[in-house]
Amino acid sequence: MEREEERRVRARKLVAYLKKTYPKPKTELVYRTPMQLVVAVVLSAQATDKQVNKVTATLFKKYKTAKDFARADARTFERELSSLSFFRNKAKAVRAAAKVIEDDFRGKVPRTVAELTKLPGVGYKTANVILGELYDIWEGIPTDTHVKRFAKRFDLTDENDLKKISHDLERLIPKKDWKYVNNGFVLYGRYVCSARPHDCADHPLTGLWSQAAKRWPKTR
Repeated sequence: MEREEERRVRARKLVAYLKKTYPKPKTELVYRTPMQLVVAVVLSAQATDKQVNKVTATLFKKYKTAKDFARADARTFERELSSLSFFRNKAKAVRAAAKVIEDDFRGKVPRTVAELTKLPGVGYKTANVILGELYDIWEGIPTDTHVKRFAKRFDLTDENDLKKISHDLERLIPKKDWKYVNNGFVLYGRYVCSARPHDCADHPLTGLWSQAAKRWPKTR
């Protein structure tokens, strides 16, 4: 219990910084319609936002709605995604998810984690990113490689599974602040404290818990 309380205090200090520094959570994925966001988030698995945005800059001129993606020609769509990792699986998942949204939800992106996770290619993390971005609904904390890395570095979890890490963080952090966790750690990890071991003793979050400067756990 003592360690849990220490983690809770530390987590809240970290999130207070993220909340102040990144007060308006917003993905760097570029999209114009709700369905395009779903697609972009699915495509972002094992890929950078920059890589995805490069592909979708052209893709999203052609496909805008769930119906558009559901009716996409399989081979053509694969070819359009071919610069991304696992493009065949992603192409199949996107088309299948779009069909479910079109057929079961009248073309509108669902508004709950339970409904979203029924879509092919959409898990707990993806569902919560979509909900937060589109509807400012935060049923959970999305954990990606950035969130996992900082959760391990700052000793906020003993888990390696992304969903279990999410639940650990949800226990430590008040629900009103869940929205700042993923976006904050992603931006901080992308632009301030990268994954490769380096001297980060003077970084803001490390200043809140100096032991993090010596902790570089593998996150894959």
